[in-house]
Amino acid sequence: MKRCTLDKIASVTLPLGLDRNVILGAEIPAVAGTVVAGRVLNAKSTYNTLENAHGRMVVLQPGDVIAGALGHRDALLGYSGIVPARVEPGDELQLLNLGGVIGTGAHAAPGIGEPFRLEVLGAVLSFPFLDRREGRPANIADGAIPASAPEPDPFGARPSVVAFVGTCMNSGKTTAACALIAALRRRGLRVVAGKLTGVSLRRDVLEMADCGASDVAVFTDFGVVTTNRASAPACGRRMLAHLARAEPHPPDVIVLEFGDGLLGSYGVDALLEDELVRGAIDKVVLCAQDPVGAWGAVRLLDERYGLAVDVVAGKVTDTPAGLTFLESQGLVSWNALRDGGAVGDLLFCPESGAAEVSACLSY
Repeated sequence: MKRCTLDKIASVTLPLGLDRNVILGAEIPAVAGTVVAGRVLNAKSTYNTLENAHGRMVVLQPGDVIAGALGHRDALLGYSGIVPARVEPGDELQLLNLGGVIGTGAHAAPGIGEPFRLEVLGAVLSFPFLDRREGRPANIADGAIPASAPEPDPFGARPSVVAFVGTCMNSGKTTAACALIAALRRRGLRVVAGKLTGVSLRRDVLEMADCGASDVAVFTDFGVVTTNRASAPACGRRMLAHLARAEPHPPDVIVLEFGDGLLGSYGVDALLEDELVRGAIDKVVLCAQDPVGAWGAVRLLDERYGLAVDVVAGKVTDTPAGLTFLESQGLVSWNALRDGGAVGDLLFCPESGAAEVSACLSY
């Protein structure tokens, strides 16, 4: 064991509430969630920040010692990498995303340069036993929100659930979700929000909180670094139960963002196949980049999952050509940037008061 002072603490480790002064161990379990300390070896001018435990983006410099967590990433527009088969102090790994996910074999999308390279210093140790100095490698699952609340009954009394799904990453899901949250909050409704799938990063749910969500959660809060088909359904049920019982009062609406696309590798399909999660969804907002994506996603949601799209948003609604196509298909379009406040009426009912909208929500 050796003492270490961290320069930056990545947001992926937030469930553990790490202090800057940590103790490192040489035994490093090569599993997702293991918290490791690493020294930055190279300089970058693009994609050169880290989201810290306070949600701020901080610039990384060569020599910085950071704490992150082992995990994998499959990215269309970033770095892709895997959890290493074994890890020892002195090994070189790569920073795969802004949230502090660390892996190996990184492949970069064009335009972002090589990833940050990290010299592994050791596993950050936790000391769970108060009566003895016996440390063990920390894992973000150690600080997960406990699964104590019963799972919500999809057919019983519950808040209305609005699901935001997309054709791919960066299709406009977070922008649209934030616009809905702000619109409902202005009507006096209490809204909570969560991100169900993806790679650990708090930026999206922090934006939702800034727009008025009274409680937010991300899959990292439940001990998952990167979701997949195996982990997403159980994590999604726990998040639904947690948000439905948010304190101090039950919410009127739960906004859920399904990160990545419908056909990605992060488990969106497994979530939608889950009877409890699918049965809890009352409204679906589809965010699409283009007409082909919108057309295919509408049919995929209907034919595979029995879900009807209530509103189409995203970049496909930015131009008259996209809007004309959506109208020709009988789809309701909504541009979250130009007309954010209209979504409450489009999704629920034409009345504008809080009491009227509340009456239109499905319980």
